[in-house]
Amino acid sequence: MNSVGEKDYGKYFSLLELNMTTASPQFIGFPAFAQRNPDKPALIFEPSGLRMTYGQLDAQANQYAHAFRSLGLANGDCMSICLPNCISLVAAILAAQRIGIYFTLIAPKASAADIAYITTDSGSKLLLTSADTASPVESSPGAYQRIICSPNADGQEAWDKLAAAQPATLPANPKPGMEMIYSSGTTGRPKGIRRDFQCKTWGEVDTRNIGALAWFSASESSMYLSTSPLYHSAPHRFMMAFLDAGSTVVVMEHFDPQLSLRCIDSYSCTHSVWVPTMFQRLLRLEAAERAGYSGKTMTHAIHGAAPCAQHVKQSIIDWWGPIVYEYYSGTEGVGRTFIDSAEWLAHPGSVGKPSGCIVHILDPQGDELGPRQIGDIFFESPVTFTYWNDQEKTRASESRQGWRTYGDIGFVDEAGYLYLTDRSSVMVISGGVNIYPQEIENNLLAHPEVVDAAVFGVPDDDLGEKLVAVVQLNSGLTGDAAKAIELQEFCRQQGGSIKTPRLLRFCTDFPRLDTGKVQKRFLREQLVREPQPWAAVGQLLVAQP
Repeated sequence: MNSVGEKDYGKYFSLLELNMTTASPQFIGFPAFAQRNPDKPALIFEPSGLRMTYGQLDAQANQYAHAFRSLGLANGDCMSICLPNCISLVAAILAAQRIGIYFTLIAPKASAADIAYITTDSGSKLLLTSADTASPVESSPGAYQRIICSPNADGQEAWDKLAAAQPATLPANPKPGMEMIYSSGTTGRPKGIRRDFQCKTWGEVDTRNIGALAWFSASESSMYLSTSPLYHSAPHRFMMAFLDAGSTVVVMEHFDPQLSLRCIDSYSCTHSVWVPTMFQRLLRLEAAERAGYSGKTMTHAIHGAAPCAQHVKQSIIDWWGPIVYEYYSGTEGVGRTFIDSAEWLAHPGSVGKPSGCIVHILDPQGDELGPRQIGDIFFESPVTFTYWNDQEKTRASESRQGWRTYGDIGFVDEAGYLYLTDRSSVMVISGGVNIYPQEIENNLLAHPEVVDAAVFGVPDDDLGEKLVAVVQLNSGLTGDAAKAIELQEFCRQQGGSIKTPRLLRFCTDFPRLDTGKVQKRFLREQLVREPQPWAAVGQLLVAQP
């Protein structure tokens, strides 16, 4: 048996969540804090410099809530919000949580087809979007209203007038609402993840927020730097948690490595959240650029969302010190692990130990595996969820024992630390051998001339699937056949011939989500479409936008 974790479900996430009786005086929640401290800065946007106090944000959220109700939204309904990082996005989220509705956050760079699909699939009655976002009407009119909400844009005036005409007081009979996040859809259509409302009464502080704040020692005096798009699950959750704590949140309107360092120093930021791609971009700054920032106020640099190559994380810890914390979880919320810098240095590559849940590693038959045996990662916990309009996927996420998975592959060591190997959906089976692309990507990233890499499989008549690597080299370097052979030999020395890509291609950049995740399906589709896909091993590959 290789189950690791806590079985006391009466104290679910007990290492993360404080008892509500003792936590409430410290984390009273955004509405109560806004009433007591209306003049404290709540949001600061960079680089625009736009600011909003707690009192102003609370009033705008109330006006938005009244406006949403006037447009027909009622308790239990769903709305979609497709906005960039801006004040209106935060106000809309807070408003939805006052009138008992689900809100679905959509990437503002999504295609018209994807916006239409998510808005329609979620059953949204309203789509709040910006003027420069692709209009979903041509793809699918849907049974929803589309409201334009973006600064200084055509169509904004009607929404401004409607919101401004509403009272700034709390709506009658307020009800707690909740997010309904859609998966990223890197391997197919995104699916909505829906759970029962987390809070049962208005004004109750979400226990997920309490857990995050307690674990990372946050308080009213914290300054939190939000580096990522707020439509993603973790950035949205952390922002809401720090607002519940009464902290000031510095929101980057778009990520820039130098700007992030400048924000830390300018605002004396104590907490921040990152993804591994951001770490890579920070490390690529010139030494003189990095030396110009002290970062001395930062106490918690938190990262997650994607696996981080060991050499990248080691370099960040060497630079910033032992203030780096990692979490592993998912929007479904069925389990999580945490690890601090000291633990990681003792267990490099691990994502930590489970908290308030039990981790199980299962083989394809659903039987439990022993230490260091790679298999599917399942969590045993009391949390339940459904994939909206997809009962088949919901059932597929559950083992015969009733445990749930995020779809990741990995193993647990003898000390109970979890390690991620890859996602089951991207595992390559070549010649009957299971190959995990993440390991090969990490090997390639260790090469001094490689900026980024994406590894995946493509159909092959002989092997079933053939291993492919698409590589981005340092600026000024050229990808050719000689360089491809060099990188193949580099991989062979580290992982053997099985873990060596049969084909290497080069690109100047990758198609990515806003979080930095590479959209491998675009690369794979392009290779599969090539009339002679295996000719010229060093042939350049142009990534789709």
